[in-house]
Amino acid sequence: MESEQVPVVVVGGGQAGLAVSWHLTQDGIEHVVIERDTVLHNWRDERWDSFCLVTPNWQCRLPGYHYDGPDPDGFMVADELNVWLAGYVESFHPPLRERTNVISVRPVEEGAGFDVQTSSGAIRAGQVVVATGGYHEPAIPRIAERLPSHIRQLHSSQYKNPSALPKGPVLVVGTGLSGAQIAEDLLLAGRNVHLAVGNAPRFARSYRGRDVIAWLHDTGHYARPVTEKPVEERTHDKTNHYVTGRDGGRDIDLRSFALQGMALHGHLTGVEVGDLVFAGDLQRSLDAADAVYNGINELIDAYIAAEGIVAGEPSRYAPVWRPPDSNGSRVAVTELAAVVWATGFTRDYRWLHAGVFDGAGHPQHLRGVTGIDGLYFIGLPWLHTWGSGRFAGIELDAHHLAEQLRSRYQRGRRVLTSTVAS
Repeated sequence: MESEQVPVVVVGGGQAGLAVSWHLTQDGIEHVVIERDTVLHNWRDERWDSFCLVTPNWQCRLPGYHYDGPDPDGFMVADELNVWLAGYVESFHPPLRERTNVISVRPVEEGAGFDVQTSSGAIRAGQVVVATGGYHEPAIPRIAERLPSHIRQLHSSQYKNPSALPKGPVLVVGTGLSGAQIAEDLLLAGRNVHLAVGNAPRFARSYRGRDVIAWLHDTGHYARPVTEKPVEERTHDKTNHYVTGRDGGRDIDLRSFALQGMALHGHLTGVEVGDLVFAGDLQRSLDAADAVYNGINELIDAYIAAEGIVAGEPSRYAPVWRPPDSNGSRVAVTELAAVVWATGFTRDYRWLHAGVFDGAGHPQHLRGVTGIDGLYFIGLPWLHTWGSGRFAGIELDAHHLAEQLRSRYQRGRRVLTSTVAS
């Protein structure tokens, strides 16, 4: 059977893929957006009930579609966000092919495009945009296999609310954005919570009378390209800072959680004689997170001083609680009713057969443009700047890729026209 001919295939129907599709639609370039589930399903299906954004609403900007609601400094909750995103789809009706799996993508002969095999047929694409993000498969450590069957285990992407878990103590493993917020959700519901604290940093929700993200935006911090960072810091796997937009936004202070009854532990290291064993690094992890918190505030202090801005008084966070010892801890497995693994995701690019990956499996590109002509990435953390994996940066990244897509498409049209004329 002959392959369907499509100038551009966008793989992934999340906000990044839609952002590229908007530009292609405006340019009149034929394309398809292929989504293995339904459009924007991650936001709708893989968030807990009390989920809300941690970035203020004014940062919700997609091409041709900016937040214009009544609360720009607020934080949309899940239902509000899904309504806003659904409005984006309705605003330009992208050419979606939902519930379609991309089985493989392979470059064909030099400059001739790509062979895209899908669950609904083959496509010959002139260009391919990989918009699947950087979080593909839930990462659950193998230690999970050693826990008894009576313990309900789930990944953070499967967590919905405290009442959906069996009665009894719950262990949350990991303190990135999801882990810290889920632990708080359980604590606020009156659950008995154990938290295995990782190496995630944190920052203040507000400082000197203003949201910290607004300060950092003004300093140009989010616009700093990854190429200006030292090579050793250009990792895509760093854990996000934890904070929350819940109830109008506030700090997440794990030490304060401890004062409220949450049991904090160091890294989970193993299972021994019926006990979960935690390392003695809790104090070090808490101190490191607080150092980042204070360091970001100091960066803001320097900006305020340099610009001569009148703002509230500077301050430093002082620990409100310290672990009683540094010898680690143990929890009997019989004590636990559930474990929430907030341990992140792994990449899965096995379907993309193209020489654009490094030894660790990271795509190699410059602002999403790879070394293979016509192959691009968007929606990755640090694709170009800190904001690239978020609403704040996708608009600029999509604009840049659209210029590349348009230029190559027009070159191809000119070649085709000259060939037909001859």
